[in-house]
Amino acid sequence: MSSSSRKPMPKLAAAVALVALSSCASDRPDPRASMTFFVTSTSPGHGGNLGGLVGADAHCQSLAEAASRDAGRREWRAYLSVQPAAGQPGVNARDRIGPGPWQNANGAVIAASIDGLHGQNNLNSATALTETGAAIPGRGQTPNLHDILTGSQPDGRYDPGAVDMTCRRWTQESGGTAMVGHSDRTGLDNSAPATSWNSSHLSRGCSPTELAATGGGGLLYCFAAR
Repeated sequence: MSSSSRKPMPKLAAAVALVALSSCASDRPDPRASMTFFVTSTSPGHGGNLGGLVGADAHCQSLAEAASRDAGRREWRAYLSVQPAAGQPGVNARDRIGPGPWQNANGAVIAASIDGLHGQNNLNSATALTETGAAIPGRGQTPNLHDILTGSQPDGRYDPGAVDMTCRRWTQESGGTAMVGHSDRTGLDNSAPATSWNSSHLSRGCSPTELAATGGGGLLYCFAAR
């Protein structure tokens, strides 16, 4: 065989190797395929006006589908309660998200059941990850985004009182307030509210600026209901 006929061989071998590597990469499992919980990486953009529960759920679903084809096949729900108003019944966040278990984008289990989620769960600054696996900036960081909208009491139910805690059923960004939880379980002290993931304090209002004033970005907890 002449030297000229041997020259293409290295290029051919490199091409074959490249194809093989590409094939191996495509066969790797999607690390987020089993994800059943995340904190939204972005807000819908209108503070506490999420378009109601329907809009909030759609936001969770859209982010899940963008992050992982397999995760996007699940039915996603925002962890939000709404209070009764104008003849409309109240809704408990805990009743919307299925039975569990739930795990984040890295495979860490957040909670095995509803009771576990509202008891000794594994939700903290290291596990409260976005749909892409990123951490949420918390207390001591700039910006601090640890205030997550929930509208819920510690047990995951709506507050039956007269004070608006759900930005008027998540339809208003002017007027009203929202109950938020701390995704990093960190606050001004070590009290139960300050370290609560779902019921820490009321926001100063429902606009993006008012949510940001206490360390929020209009982010949500999203759970795969099934």
